[in-house]
Amino acid sequence: MKYKSNNGFTHGQADKIGVLVTNLGTPQAPTKQALRPYLKEFLSDPRVVEVPKAIWWFILNGIILNIRPKRSAEAYSTVWTEEGSPLMAITKAQASAIAERCKAKYGDDVIVDFAMRYGKPAVSDTIEAMLAKGVRKLVVLPLYPQYSASTTGSTFDAIAKDFTSRRWLPEFRFVNHYHDRDNFITALANKVKAHWETHGRADKLILSYHGIPKRYLMNGDPYHCECHKTSRLLAEKLGLSHDEYMTTFQSRFGREEWLKPYTDETLKSLPEKGVKSIQVMCPGFSADCLETIEEIGEENREYFMEAGGERYEYIAALNSDKEHIDVLFDIVQENLHGWTVESDNGLRAGLARALGAEK
Repeated sequence: MKYKSNNGFTHGQADKIGVLVTNLGTPQAPTKQALRPYLKEFLSDPRVVEVPKAIWWFILNGIILNIRPKRSAEAYSTVWTEEGSPLMAITKAQASAIAERCKAKYGDDVIVDFAMRYGKPAVSDTIEAMLAKGVRKLVVLPLYPQYSASTTGSTFDAIAKDFTSRRWLPEFRFVNHYHDRDNFITALANKVKAHWETHGRADKLILSYHGIPKRYLMNGDPYHCECHKTSRLLAEKLGLSHDEYMTTFQSRFGREEWLKPYTDETLKSLPEKGVKSIQVMCPGFSADCLETIEEIGEENREYFMEAGGERYEYIAALNSDKEHIDVLFDIVQENLHGWTVESDNGLRAGLARALGAEK
């Protein structure tokens, strides 16, 4: 096997510490043509769809990729901005804000960049660029508060796949989750409280998380439990009783059973139970995206109002709010603890040249 070397390496190059922020990904444009390769990469990931490969290949290529790209493109077109998709714009802003904090504390020793698990900028391309700048120690922060094999686990797979092709690996730390950090829960609670101060409270607070097949839970995935822990801690921080909030799961796909209760079915059923006003928050999303803006903000609003609801409000994700950046920077600092950079690069370069090194 031929292993890749670090491009641009010289013995006198200054060593750096890298922080790689990652999120799910986004198509390059809200078009059918752009959606097809994005969806193919996403839905071909065995972490996302745990179906025998041969069977899934025919379903994906014969049915889904001939139907879903057009529908998804139409949905993306409703949320697209001049900066591209909201997820891309917000993730860039988050990485930039973390970089500013790192610059202020660590100077030029720490490099911060971001990548998407699917689409661009690709994980492997970003790692390549960071190593070329001298990164010898790397922290990876996936922006998924709750761990799931289909999100956090898949991100690790992408990192590991890149590393298996490299000759010289950086020291490596990986953030699995942060669903129960007190400052994260506090940031969520303050976001809700700020909304209440402006709009007042509703009959019920719905905490909606992205769903996964129930089969994954039964096979040992901790995601369901971590979502419920986030909800419980948030409710405690807000002083909510058990009947004042609900945890639900959205964005299911296919025919098999997913985590319940389903967000859409729940919203359709609440008005007949006397719940006429609701506020919805998505604590599993670090950035607003198609699934929060269009699915929760628009589609599910229609379900609730058509069923007899009278008031529906979506509480935005933490996005690049200062308090959220505080949380993410704290996680980064904890994972940088004890790491320093090499400071004798000139001596190292001289010794290397004396031993015959070309650069």
